[in-house]
Amino acid sequence: MAEIDLVNRDPNNINDHLKVTFEDVLAEPEGNHAMDCVWSNSYKCFNCCKKLCYTLMTLCCGICIAAGWGCEFAYIAFVHIWYVTPCFKCLELNCGCMQKLWGMIVHCYYDPIFEACGLCFSAFKKG
Repeated sequence: MAEIDLVNRDPNNINDHLKVTFEDVLAEPEGNHAMDCVWSNSYKCFNCCKKLCYTLMTLCCGICIAAGWGCEFAYIAFVHIWYVTPCFKCLELNCGCMQKLWGMIVHCYYDPIFEACGLCFSAFKKG
């Protein structure tokens, strides 16, 4: 099993849209400023609560949710291995037979008709 990277936990950047900072949520336009101590303490409270709540939620639920998703993807793999892929193989084999049948029908019935029509219309071109 590969070693887990405890520093870069999103190496494929699949959750870039969740990088929310204080400045993304709260902003005071020019002329509407709270006192500096309120603004700086709001910044500290926002970041502290965000980190604390996330830590508590992952502590309480993270392992169970990860186990649930592990089971979900195991189920998907199971279904694909034992059901979906064999069904596609069955379809591929049956469609191959149907393709040969359709080819025979076209060559036996439609080719002579279209060849005759082509010869009839080619007579107009010569005249």
